[in-house]
Amino acid sequence: MQTAQQLIGVSAAIHTILEDVEFAARSDAKVLITGESGVGKEVVARLIHDRSNRHNAPLVTINCAGLPDTLMESELFGHVRGSFTSLRMQALLLRFLESGEVQRVGADRLQSRVDVRVIAATNSNLVDRIAEKGFREDLYYRLNVINMMIPPLRERRDDVQVLLAYYLRIYAQRHGVPTPDLAPEALRLLSAYDWPGNVRELKNLTERLVVRARTLLIVPEDLPQEVTGRPRGERDRLPVHPSAAESMYERMVHGRESFWAVVYPPFIARDLTRDDVRLVVRKGLEQARGNYKLLVSLFNMPATDYKRFLNFLRKHDCHMPFQRFRSAAAAARDGKSGAAGDVAERDVI
Repeated sequence: MQTAQQLIGVSAAIHTILEDVEFAARSDAKVLITGESGVGKEVVARLIHDRSNRHNAPLVTINCAGLPDTLMESELFGHVRGSFTSLRMQALLLRFLESGEVQRVGADRLQSRVDVRVIAATNSNLVDRIAEKGFREDLYYRLNVINMMIPPLRERRDDVQVLLAYYLRIYAQRHGVPTPDLAPEALRLLSAYDWPGNVRELKNLTERLVVRARTLLIVPEDLPQEVTGRPRGERDRLPVHPSAAESMYERMVHGRESFWAVVYPPFIARDLTRDDVRLVVRKGLEQARGNYKLLVSLFNMPATDYKRFLNFLRKHDCHMPFQRFRSAAAAARDGKSGAAGDVAERDVI
């Protein structure tokens, strides 16, 4: 996993962040890390701590957004039993940052001074919050001694491919499966995606791809709708990756597996598109010279499944006119037996 000991990426932004980490780790100066949710602010904070002189002491993390002010005061400074007041959290924090003084909520005197290093992180624009009177300006300047801004993943697309390769390997190891590869078109779509959830979203998506991988090649059809840009319920409008159809065709024709076992289940589960099915049917009709009855046999279905097969194709708009395949076959022959063949098979739809 992406741990505190490593920051994955090759972009100029990552190199700058790593340089800033080294500068910050050499001192006890306060650090303010900013950036969108999911960019890796806690990873950077842990890097600073692990490379600092305080690395043998614990790094205590507190999610300030998850606690109301009174509970936050108690969490940071302690409290006298039964005594919560309306002291402003920011004022308390400012005094602590200036002097290191800790006074429990409800206490009437100073309790102690502590020696800690403060690393703060936020996904808010604090300058805007100051203008809105939602954040104290003096507290901002007290925190903002060393400022590190982590850009979103969409602004450092060079890192996407490296992150994908890293997490594909990591999650494959975790789940005990072979590491899959990304087809070029799948990688193109992933690289072009804006990643609103940043690295956190990429990690989750990569694990989902590993767990759900049907083959060792991840193709566009394996990607979620937010990456491919298709509207919900219109998976069939995705571009088809030829290797998926080729694999299914080989399993049926040479592996002797049935259409109902290879194509039908993933299509009903919406893991295949209509275009996938059409591509498989087209390839089979080329082999069967447009004869659907021969196609049923080619795809390892019993002859009694002929009508069921045609009904399935028509119902899901996957049926293809057979005439063009007949014409192609006739053109490939010398033309002498073409007419007789058409008469003999005129009732085959």
